[in-house]
Amino acid sequence: MQVIITAVGPDNRGLADPIVHHVTQSGANIHEIQMYDHDSEQLFAMLVRMEWPHAQRPVQELRERMQTIGVEKGLTIRVWARDEFQRPPRLALCTTHRPETSMAVLKEIREGRLKAEVSVMIGNRESCRGIAEQYGIDFHNIGDANGNPDNVRLVQLFDEYQPDYIVLARYMRILPPRICWEFAGGRIINLHHGLLPSFPGFRPYHDAYSHRMLTYGATCHFIIPELDAGNQIINQSTFTVPPGTSLEEIIRIGETENEPRCLSEGLRRVIDREVELHFHRVVRCAERTT
Repeated sequence: MQVIITAVGPDNRGLADPIVHHVTQSGANIHEIQMYDHDSEQLFAMLVRMEWPHAQRPVQELRERMQTIGVEKGLTIRVWARDEFQRPPRLALCTTHRPETSMAVLKEIREGRLKAEVSVMIGNRESCRGIAEQYGIDFHNIGDANGNPDNVRLVQLFDEYQPDYIVLARYMRILPPRICWEFAGGRIINLHHGLLPSFPGFRPYHDAYSHRMLTYGATCHFIIPELDAGNQIINQSTFTVPPGTSLEEIIRIGETENEPRCLSEGLRRVIDREVELHFHRVVRCAERTT
């Protein structure tokens, strides 16, 4: 069973050793180790992706041991295995204003095309609360009056609802690197309303329009701490307009038609096990190392 361990905390010596030692002594086969250690930030972060011998040792046993190590070393350690429980994967939908992408995901689930369930919706604005209520899903607003998110509360909600994947469905705030490390390994999926890498930033429609583009698009990609969307692209969807089409019409088509289609297909690829993230690179699951 594939298991991912993430560990984050104040930088110090010997933090990785007890984690790696326990994993290897338990008979696990390690496929990937990444570590982040910047003196200027005094932050240590680590990811271990491995094949865990779950038939002999339950994942919960590993989780309990990691919690003990976390207390001893001052680390926040999470253990995640997509296949630990016999249920569809859980999603946490994070939103700001635009409702179309969240609605598309919920409809795809309801109609059976996305084999997942939404455990919670979280917003830094109130705009999407009505959608959550319509589908009977808990909604939490973590934003202040200006929409600035309480990231501590955000992590608390993730831990409370235990999503397998965190979906940024036009969530217009950047996640801090620490959160990206805490839920690393291909668990955070973002919908960007422009074609990457050509049009990053918060106004990709405007930027593409200023370059006299006739083809516009959206990008579904995994989030990594370095904010590099080069090798992390899961799906891209485009549409072409005639010359002279107004920016307002381009944005309307993008927001109401193209973006929902792009995110839904990207999520399907992840949920159906067509792609995963290995070493910050999207790979087809058939390429998984053994």
